[in-house]
Amino acid sequence: MQERTVCFTGHRQISPAHMMALPALLKAEIAKQAEAGAVHFRAGGAIGFDTLAALCVLEQKKQYPQIKLDLILPCRDQDAAWSEQDRYAYAFVLSEADSVTYLRDRYAEGCMLQRDRRLVEGSDVCVAFLTKNSGGTAYTAAYALKSGLEFVNLFDGMM
Repeated sequence: MQERTVCFTGHRQISPAHMMALPALLKAEIAKQAEAGAVHFRAGGAIGFDTLAALCVLEQKKQYPQIKLDLILPCRDQDAAWSEQDRYAYAFVLSEADSVTYLRDRYAEGCMLQRDRRLVEGSDVCVAFLTKNSGGTAYTAAYALKSGLEFVNLFDGMM
């Protein structure tokens, strides 16, 4: 079985109703992808869906020890304006990740889109939480589809 790479993209703001359902959907999708040969799971480290996806990968490593969490981060100071709670979760994810790649030392215009493209490039599957057709998540989803990735939108499973 060929090793596969999965990337995640999703919104920073998630409604409480969606947040209740997402962890179970994510864990099931991660398990499905791991059983289909996915080893590398890439996340961009943003608050919201990215953090949730990373935490779910870390949890699923107990059942699928072969899987790896690879963080591709736009800049070292990404969390500068975040709440203490969000920075705490981010620090935990950073400490547990199998690899961390920073694209820049400091925030600069375009670094988030650069991160989004890097997540997609070299991936086989894009697992998304996409509820609207605008913003960075929509851009990343469109780039993944244009790049020929298998695309799974977890929002579709909530309808």
